[in-house]
Amino acid sequence: MTDSEKRPARIDEVARIAGVSPITVSRALRQPEKVAEDKRRRIQAAIEQTGYAPNQDAIRLRSGGRPAAATLAAPSTLVAAFVSNIANPQFSRAVRACADVLEPVGYRLMVGETAYSYARETAMIQSLRDLRPAAVLFTGVIELEENREALRSLGVPVMETWAYPQDPIDMLVGFSNFDGGRLVGEHFGERGYRRIAYVGRGGGRGVLRLQGFKEGLAKHGLRPAAELSVDGPAGLAEGRKAMAGLLEQGEPLDAAFFGNDLLAIGALSEARRRGLAVPGDLAVAGFGDIELAEALEPGLTTVRIDSDDIGRRAGRMLLTRLGGGAPARSIELVDLSLVVRASG
Repeated sequence: MTDSEKRPARIDEVARIAGVSPITVSRALRQPEKVAEDKRRRIQAAIEQTGYAPNQDAIRLRSGGRPAAATLAAPSTLVAAFVSNIANPQFSRAVRACADVLEPVGYRLMVGETAYSYARETAMIQSLRDLRPAAVLFTGVIELEENREALRSLGVPVMETWAYPQDPIDMLVGFSNFDGGRLVGEHFGERGYRRIAYVGRGGGRGVLRLQGFKEGLAKHGLRPAAELSVDGPAGLAEGRKAMAGLLEQGEPLDAAFFGNDLLAIGALSEARRRGLAVPGDLAVAGFGDIELAEALEPGLTTVRIDSDDIGRRAGRMLLTRLGGGAPARSIELVDLSLVVRASG
């Protein structure tokens, strides 16, 4: 048996044979009345040639969208949402805001966590071929090319967020992580801090935040005195551990920038446990502006991101595509700003 005989046919193979895009194949299966008859015929011929989707979707296509029998499968109403860190309230708020747009018209969100793991991300994306969702949302961008190709081959709307690359898979609502880091670096330099640390992810958007932070510091003739990488879904415990590591490595620091608010809040807790005054002995800044950042004493200086706005925008763009239309823009940039509070 050849490799092609062993594996199921893919939607991109059907699209190639029919001379259309994978999204057109998906639309023909889900909403055939919105696809021209000549394209439907070519797609049906390609389905029969490849053996793709030997299920009720193919029957629906043959009938031109008419309800041929009560057993016909209904179009999917499931939207798969994958968050980077399920404990981070930023991502939860964005998914909730997206759901507020999609659920009133009959769609339902199913949430999973990638935990910043390429292996988990890959496994979840592979599972989508069997799940066949109506659309897919990520609180992040997909970096591995094989995963990008796998998502394209699904033929459904794909929404990436939380960054601002110029080549998204399909659609994007994001912001500049570089600019967010730069704002903190400039602020620390203006405040006169000199021994400054960075704590955050060593890959992905964490790298962009660090690069921007370095540029902001460089405007004041500074560079980080320490850099600490914290990978995975970092939270309060990782923040406490990171602060302990910084305080025990030698010469005292003036300030520290943490790549998310949960890390920063954990670090604040550890600093106070050790008797340090914030910001008297050490200034602390975070990234995200979760609700707890303002409620703390002292309040946390942080980069503000409107997670609700990201979720709503993503939801509206997905809804337009799911309805067969095209959003005015496939890439939307969300503003961010520095919120200066008592911690630094």
